[in-house]
Amino acid sequence: MSETEPESAAFVRGRRLAVDVGKVRVGVALSDPDGVLASPLVTLARDLATKKGIPTDIAALVSLVEEHEVVEIVVGLPVTLAGTESFAARECRNYARVLGRSVEPVPIRLADERLTTASASRRLAERGVKGRRRKAVVDQAAAVEILQQYLERLRRL
Repeated sequence: MSETEPESAAFVRGRRLAVDVGKVRVGVALSDPDGVLASPLVTLARDLATKKGIPTDIAALVSLVEEHEVVEIVVGLPVTLAGTESFAARECRNYARVLGRSVEPVPIRLADERLTTASASRRLAERGVKGRRRKAVVDQAAAVEILQQYLERLRRL
């Protein structure tokens, strides 16, 4: 599992999946094969129930990886504004570890997700998305923010 930055190797064409891990929901976004645009895909319920020994939300991610032929997964890492890791960051690292074991050999990258949920929520509010509808899609929108930032860094390499 790579920390924060994409690898400096040549760009590999293919879809990338971003995951915004929350306590209750997991937002998921998907890129186009050329790595230009991130789009919302789905919001999954976090679930400790297991399916074949893995949490059902991770099993759903495994299915999405297979269905979309994902070449790389980006998991948002909630770093504090001061740049330190909190309990939530440690939980995301553990989640990424379990996901990584479930999707091998697809690489997992951790990306700084500072302010992505706040930014996503603000953008949704600007578009007039309110109340329950915003709560339902904010995790997807945050995953889009994480993935779009990652894709932009990847293109600069």
